[in-house]
Amino acid sequence: MTAKLHWQTEGQGSDLVLIHGWGMNGAVWQQLLPLLTPHFRVHLVDLPGYGHSREHHAGNIEEMAYQLLENSPESAIWLGWSLGGLVATQAAIQAPERVNALVTVASSPRFAAENTWRGIKPQVLNDFQRQLSDDFQLTIERFMALQAMGSPTARQDIKLLKQAVLSRPQPNPKALASGLQLLADVDLREQLDQISQPWLRLYGRLDGLVPVKVAAELDALAPRSERQVFAAASHAPFISHPEEFVKALRTFIG
Repeated sequence: MTAKLHWQTEGQGSDLVLIHGWGMNGAVWQQLLPLLTPHFRVHLVDLPGYGHSREHHAGNIEEMAYQLLENSPESAIWLGWSLGGLVATQAAIQAPERVNALVTVASSPRFAAENTWRGIKPQVLNDFQRQLSDDFQLTIERFMALQAMGSPTARQDIKLLKQAVLSRPQPNPKALASGLQLLADVDLREQLDQISQPWLRLYGRLDGLVPVKVAAELDALAPRSERQVFAAASHAPFISHPEEFVKALRTFIG
């Protein structure tokens, strides 16, 4: 039996699991909590290697999903942002009886660009990998700037992301390196037809990491899913447009 990951639970209503992205931790959802807790019982987790789960490790996406499933509610809505969206998608495939609805935010089943598939250029991921060993604090800060790029509230977005990261223990460098490897290697496109749960995909039109054109590609790969694009948002629409974000979520859940 593995030791538990760090979880924080607040609110009342339907169970909602929130999964953060690379380099972050569960505190990234903090400003959203007052808007969510009147309607949902919210479960925030620090992924293996991040925040208060710093001493944990998951070698691959299946293991990461398994560790979350071990201590999550028996049945819940799973919402994942960026890398967290990949984890939530894997959980929906791995344990469909546990994930009764899926919400992915600024996420993709395949993050790395490949042939005609749009995504993060492999060279960008390679550069981050190389920079990690030199100065991982600076690498995370650069990644935050990249996530907010294009947002009309970029400066405020970065400030909130920074506050979240600094409010909990720094991520484990090993987890950061393996997380970048997941972003470079994981490809769930061929497994998407296994997802039968209601699925909402949320995007920022100005996102430089998950280009909005990926949304159109996924309309074909996952025709039963729904999508919404936030016109003035970048990679973190829940930070730049919290009210609109929660409205989209509540409309989807009904």
